[in-house]
Amino acid sequence: MFAKPQPGYTTAAATGDTVVLLIGMRINRFWAVHHWGPVMFAMFRMLYELGRSPERGLRGRILLTASPRTYYVVQYWESKEHLYRYASAPDGFHHTVWGIANRKVREGKLRGHVGLWHETYIVPEGGYESIYFDMPAFGLAGATGQLPLEARGRHAAQRLAFRSGDGGGVGAGGAEQAAGEVAGPDGLSCPYGADHRTGAQGVS
Repeated sequence: MFAKPQPGYTTAAATGDTVVLLIGMRINRFWAVHHWGPVMFAMFRMLYELGRSPERGLRGRILLTASPRTYYVVQYWESKEHLYRYASAPDGFHHTVWGIANRKVREGKLRGHVGLWHETYIVPEGGYESIYFDMPAFGLAGATGQLPLEARGRHAAQRLAFRSGDGGGVGAGGAEQAAGEVAGPDGLSCPYGADHRTGAQGVS
């Protein structure tokens, strides 16, 4: 909340696969607090457990809400193996709470009161890029660190072409593709190809 913004343009220092887990709950019936309250408490307890045990592989997380009913966490993991291990670890709180939830579902005690969901994305290097302006370390950058934008390329195509095994430089293929991108008023390309100086559309 009180993190100091990093002036100017930055990007995330992520390399290799990026593993992102979105996990959350929906309050279907507000009056059923005795059903959704423990679920929300369990979510915070798991985050506390992971925060105290960084070796389990959670690199960063963001708490978000989509509506007064829906709450979720964006989690960035070290690897899919770390995620799998925590999900099934007998000494982890997730293993305990998921067993309780499954039992309640079988008994019909959760149905209709609270919704549970998750989505997992394993994105290979070259399938993600990021840009931040006057922002503290946030999101993927909060999980992996911040770099000056030029370290990965001023254009989205350059950042997508970056490969950590190529010596850490801006991808040559991305540089060629970026040559056709339309620059915004600050000299950076709009990832959607829009020329914000004229309102015209370009090709990215």
